[in-house]
Amino acid sequence: MRKTLLLFVPILLLGACSWGITLDDAARNVHTAWNGDVSGCRDMGKVTVSVMDHIGPVDRNNITVRDELEVMARNEAVKMHADTIKPLADPVDGSQPWGAYQCGSHPTAPTGQPAPSTSTRAPGSAKTYPVHGG
Repeated sequence: MRKTLLLFVPILLLGACSWGITLDDAARNVHTAWNGDVSGCRDMGKVTVSVMDHIGPVDRNNITVRDELEVMARNEAVKMHADTIKPLADPVDGSQPWGAYQCGSHPTAPTGQPAPSTSTRAPGSAKTYPVHGG
């Protein structure tokens, strides 16, 4: 019984690593430019995300680590009003830099905040937002 428990506990600990890293609803609209072509996009900045790439002496699955880094970068891109991300380098020790870009005609805004206006307004005109609720 004791040997079975000693084998089972590390498996549970390794499986628990990605429990909390989920894609936010607003980040579902953020695309990843795997081909690297963001030439027609506006640069919104850079974000570096990191996850645990090993637990003690055990390395985590490389694909899982890369997936989690992408999810975290997409979540961060929403906060920057970006709709596209691009990896700027390969992951190193569980950390990876990403570029955030606005490529579409409709910028992605964080949940609960209006998207920035892309239209031009006359001087002195007011900017309005829809009222939610009722």
